[in-house]
Amino acid sequence: MSEGSDTPDMSTPAPRTERFGEGPEGAGERRERAAAAPSSPGPIGRAGEFLHETRVEMRRVTWPTALEVRNTTLVTLVTMIFFAVYLFGVDEVWAFLLDHLIKLLGGA
Repeated sequence: MSEGSDTPDMSTPAPRTERFGEGPEGAGERRERAAAAPSSPGPIGRAGEFLHETRVEMRRVTWPTALEVRNTTLVTLVTMIFFAVYLFGVDEVWAFLLDHLIKLLGGA
């Protein structure tokens, strides 16, 4: 106990007065929630719900403009051509170096 206080430092919880499953969130409340919950839809209902949610989500999408699509397509094509030429050049240089190294070492 602390000085000047009549209550103990460690308070004990109040004893349970209701039986398990009773009280504000007891069996009655659980029964009402179970009755209010919709039954699980079958596969057709779930498929319809999925399509509905997909349609709602697709309305939220910000679609690119035609100009944005054209610009990103051009950037992609230019980048792809650049790397194709670069890798072709690196491959040709390595092939040339290895070919000369084999000839230098007395290979075929």
